Amino acid sequence: MKKSRKIIIISVVALLLFIGIGSFFQHKNIKNGERKEDLASNEENMNKRISFDSYMSQPPVDYSVYLKPKKLKAIYVTGWKAGSSQYIDELIDIVNTTEINAMVIDVKSDDGYITFDMDIPLAKEIGSTKNAGIRDIEGLMDKLRENNIYPIARVVVFKDPYLAEKRPDLAIKNKDGSIYRSKGVAWANPYNKEVWDYIIDISKEAARVGFKEIQFDYIRFEENLKVESADLGPLANEKSKMEIIVDFTEYAVKELKPLGVFVSADVFGTVITSRIDAEIVGQDYVEMAKHLDYICPMVYPSHYAEGSFGLPYPDLQPYETVLRAMEASNEKLAEIPEGEHRAIVRPWLQDFTATWIDHYQPYGAKQIREQIQATYDAGLDEWILWSPSNRYSVGGLLPE
Repeated sequence: MKKSRKIIIISVVALLLFIGIGSFFQHKNIKNGERKEDLASNEENMNKRISFDSYMSQPPVDYSVYLKPKKLKAIYVTGWKAGSSQYIDELIDIVNTTEINAMVIDVKSDDGYITFDMDIPLAKEIGSTKNAGIRDIEGLMDKLRENNIYPIARVVVFKDPYLAEKRPDLAIKNKDGSIYRSKGVAWANPYNKEVWDYIIDISKEAARVGFKEIQFDYIRFEENLKVESADLGPLANEKSKMEIIVDFTEYAVKELKPLGVFVSADVFGTVITSRIDAEIVGQDYVEMAKHLDYICPMVYPSHYAEGSFGLPYPDLQPYETVLRAMEASNEKLAEIPEGEHRAIVRPWLQDFTATWIDHYQPYGAKQIREQIQATYDAGLDEWILWSPSNRYSVGGLLPE
């Protein structure tokens, strides 16, 4: 009897257990089915919500904005100083402790020498890199980048006694076929296309190593040249000096802009207000400004004749001289219609003492600051200090 009761109990427990397990698995399968249906439904709803057709249309990215440099306050540096660790570190210290943020560094200097080695056939032919003062151009560019210094390559254009003497066929000549020299210095012929291409090749190499701007100096004729007594080639009968300099400017910009660099040029300050001076050196201020990114008039007070701008002795009145020169520049460039390209004006200011003129004063911190303030008061934002010795009046500069 006990054995039968035990069997019955075991049977009942087993039955209940079987019913419970079956119910569990049935419930689980239902839940899984519901979850799959829910997921499918959610995915469908999500696709409805994320419709790329309904996204806001975006304008194309304007990458040109990333090429715009900051407002530059620069100093000039010779190739020899740039190539010397001691001197360049001293100049970098000026940048790191004052408002200066850029350097204009010689790449091709007044004597015709190139300041670092370049693989350019004509340069190799005449040996214009043999006195290169910058032995480690990559190291220099790295150092400038590390110190957040904007690098500008100064390329002297037509004042090139080395090229002219080594290749007389590229020089300005006298009517008798001899090389034209002024004060013993020969110049390259601005009418010669091979001279143009030599300059462009040098500029492209400067861009390749990392310079962000190519700044042409001596982009003009020698001021004592008499066209009637010179042999400038047949093109001189078709184009005036001003026209050929503008042609070169336009050509240079077209050749260099695809490399992502800015192009600027130095001009005499007097060409802003004197048509005679403009014709003598061939610099048409307005026409050049139509092509350049920056135009850099050299408005050194010491370079203006007594009485200029109504000032008895301009060198003694640096603020008034620079202000009136830059106001004249503003007025002159206003001839370019609104909406057309117009170069930004970035003047060269004087940080040297002109002992060779009759009425001069020592230039230091006060005179530097007066010129800078005059630049700002004329509505301009940028400037460059010129000191041929690369010694600068740091006291006239604001702290970093």
